[in-house]
Amino acid sequence: MKRNVLINLLLLAAVAALAVLPLAIGSGEGKEEPFTGADTQAETAITELAPDYEPWFSSLYEPPSGEIESALFALQAAIGAGFLGYYFGVARTRNKLRPASAGHTAPGRTAAGHAVPGSAAGLDAAGPGAPTS
Repeated sequence: MKRNVLINLLLLAAVAALAVLPLAIGSGEGKEEPFTGADTQAETAITELAPDYEPWFSSLYEPPSGEIESALFALQAAIGAGFLGYYFGVARTRNKLRPASAGHTAPGRTAAGHAVPGSAAGLDAAGPGAPTS
């Protein structure tokens, strides 16, 4: 089995374990809402510690239900994943299409193989100031 295939399978298994392990060990048992978001947990903690706390501002848009809020969050994640996938795809394609010799030129030479003026490669074999015939 190729090394890349093995690494991909191990990464896939790790992601699956991260998704299933909290459910399997029952980390949310005994709670009214076992897997609430960080915003809800922070709001609950603030309410318990300082019941008279007044928020500085309110949300611009409050979704009518939790399902719509989850759908908007999933849409946001999908758009972000699409941008990242597009970027990495473009970067990989550019690297594949780049000529092999583009970054490897001899000192004093351009990518096309021409001598750079004033460099050692652009001087005559006799050296600078030598009489030419």
